[in-house]
Amino acid sequence: MEIRDPVHGSIKIQKEEVQILEHPFFQRLRNIKQLGFSEYVFPGATHTRYLHSIGVMSVVSKVFDTVFKEQTYNKDWLRLRETVRLACLLHDIGHAPLSHTTEFVMPQVSELKLPKHFAPTKDRQASHEDYTIKSIVDSSFTESFEGVKKKFGVDPTQIAGLIIGECLDDEYFTIEGINYFPILHQLVSSEMDCDRMDYLLRDSYFCGVSYGKFDLDWIIDNLREAVVDGKSYLGISERAISTFDDFLLCRFHMFLMVYFHYKAVCLEKMLGRYFATSNSEYSIPADIEEYLHHDDHFLMKVLRGSDNEWAKKIILNNIPPKIFETFGTDQLKALESIETYFKENEIDYIKCSSSGRLSKYYMDGEGGTNKYPIKVVREQPILKGRNFIQNINEATDLFDKFSQSHMVNRVHCDFDQLSDKQKQEIRDLADSL
Repeated sequence: MEIRDPVHGSIKIQKEEVQILEHPFFQRLRNIKQLGFSEYVFPGATHTRYLHSIGVMSVVSKVFDTVFKEQTYNKDWLRLRETVRLACLLHDIGHAPLSHTTEFVMPQVSELKLPKHFAPTKDRQASHEDYTIKSIVDSSFTESFEGVKKKFGVDPTQIAGLIIGECLDDEYFTIEGINYFPILHQLVSSEMDCDRMDYLLRDSYFCGVSYGKFDLDWIIDNLREAVVDGKSYLGISERAISTFDDFLLCRFHMFLMVYFHYKAVCLEKMLGRYFATSNSEYSIPADIEEYLHHDDHFLMKVLRGSDNEWAKKIILNNIPPKIFETFGTDQLKALESIETYFKENEIDYIKCSSSGRLSKYYMDGEGGTNKYPIKVVREQPILKGRNFIQNINEATDLFDKFSQSHMVNRVHCDFDQLSDKQKQEIRDLADSL
């Protein structure tokens, strides 16, 4: 089977994987947009989690074959290759309608009844990763793994563990004394994972912007394996550090210019208002088989049939005007004054705050909290072997330069409906720097 992708070209699907792709659980992703409300701003951004997931699988296959090109693919290596391919393919299978937008109305995780080794010790609100685990290891979808299990020895439980970063069986990921779980998890989720490699290129392509474009082939060609204390980690050649920096900045700029666009963020806030005022008109079920029916079309049908004022505004794309905006901390005092004025005068408003970091793995320039750090590999042609010189955060100063989160605040209200006196008083507050 072959899929034509506008970003990566031809993507080959193995016959044992076809039953996974054609299962209703994976087909559901055809109806979940990658960027939620962003299509209201970027009309081309109607691409889905379905094609993105296939793209991530394609990227990880190229990376695996490059990093382990010297290996002879026996049954153990084929098992690991197929496991990471499927982990990348299915990393988003638990996403709710409009992707991340509706996660805050998910039920408690205890209601999902996850298998014991995946259930958290303390109850909390469920996330899309919890639904991903449930889908893979404990649903009707689990039966679709029979083909890959028979041919490659793939265990769905290990796929789920690889996605969330929990090694449930060291032996499964160990070949000739080396545990490959760290590097395989890094390919699924890390500072330079295959998920990011795909969505930056894909989102920039469909949004019609250039912020997320980077040299994918050069990065893949410079990825390396770094074995430390019997564990294999993802490494990058020292000569490609500048390309790594460019990759980080591409993602940072995409957040500021696309993912944090004020209209899309405001629509998410409006959806929150709908959930808070509609008396549970829409809820996300804990039953995984019922969850199968919940996609963007399902939610939008509920909104279109609702008498709730916020549902109507969302459907009509009726966003209150943006009247004030801050970047960083310089205008926070004026923002607080405007908010106080709104509250004292009982003026309804929507505040949208978006916070972005260059890295969630190396916050404040440190990598101490990162369980699986990316390594930098120094290679000398005249020397045999490689020297693993340092963790990635020690090889670039970019983490230090962007150590603080970048906060963007916006205030929206129906400004034209205010009195002339109120409008002027708000203008005065906005200008009080």
